[in-house]
Amino acid sequence: MIEFVLDGRSKVNTYMQLVQQVKQALRVGLLAPGDQLPKVREVAQALAINPNTVLKAYRELEIEGLAEGRPGVGTFVTRTLAGASLPNQAELRDDLVAWLHRAQAAGLTPEDITALVETTMRASLPVEGPARQSASAG
Repeated sequence: MIEFVLDGRSKVNTYMQLVQQVKQALRVGLLAPGDQLPKVREVAQALAINPNTVLKAYRELEIEGLAEGRPGVGTFVTRTLAGASLPNQAELRDDLVAWLHRAQAAGLTPEDITALVETTMRASLPVEGPARQSASAG
């Protein structure tokens, strides 16, 4: 089962942080169709947030067709976001864990690591669609 974590420094709304974490779990195979999401009350208590925030996140997942609420039972995953690359992710994750340990040993903070990964991704991976066009148009 997924365990939510909030980043109080993030500019992303709390409910969207929950949505993003569910989507990430679906992409890497931690959640699969049929899995139950944590109960609204449990999430609200664990994170010290308003239950309406959790409900809003779960409603967003329902709108996107990723989950469905069953009255009196809970909210369940209806589809996955994991692609054909899922079987390759275990080995890549092991490599990433080793790299993270090296980065930490080199003195990088979690913020340094995030900055390094995000800037490297932007510079190295092609961006599809209009975002790339508008970025290069200026």
